[in-house]
Amino acid sequence: MKNSIIIAMALVLLTATGAGEIALAQEQLTEHTFKLNKSERRPAATLSDVSWLVGSWSGSGFGGTFEETWNPPSMGSMIGFFKLYDDDQVAFYELLLLVEEEGSLSLKVKHFNADFTAWEDKEDYVTFRFISADEDAIHFSGISFYRINADTLHAYLVMRSGEDIREEMLVYHRQ
Repeated sequence: MKNSIIIAMALVLLTATGAGEIALAQEQLTEHTFKLNKSERRPAATLSDVSWLVGSWSGSGFGGTFEETWNPPSMGSMIGFFKLYDDDQVAFYELLLLVEEEGSLSLKVKHFNADFTAWEDKEDYVTFRFISADEDAIHFSGISFYRINADTLHAYLVMRSGEDIREEMLVYHRQ
C-alpha cells in the first residue's frame, strides 16, 4: 500500500502545482472539483468561511485509514495535521496550513514519509488556492470539501496520470 500511496500523492503534487492559480472564472475538473483560470484574481475570503473544518476527523481514503485534525483559526491561520495508515504501518503524514493571504485563502501542504523525511524540498510545499465557499462546500483549486452533516465530510482530490484526470474521495467522520 505504501508505494501506491506515495505514487498517488506524487500525482497530487503534479496536479496541485499545475492547477494552483485560481480566479473567478472557474472550470470544472472532475465531478466534484474545480480550478480557476490563471489570469483571474482569487475571490475574497477569510478563515471564518472555512472554520467548519475545525475538529478531529478520521475516515477512509487512498486505500487506508486516516486521521486529520484542524485547530481553530488564530493569527490569520489554521493549522492541520493528517496521517494515512493501514493495519500495520503509516504511509505518510501531512502538515496543513490554511492562511489568509492576498485577501483570500490558501491551503498549503507539506508531505512527509513515515520516517518523517519530507517529500518536497526544504522551502517547498503544495498550494491549493481558494475558489469559493458556501454553507456546505469549500473549493480550492484541485480539492473540494463537502459537509454532508455536522459530523461527516467528503473531500475530493484531483489526481492526474499523464492526460488522465480523476478524483479521489475521502470520507471524514468527526471524532
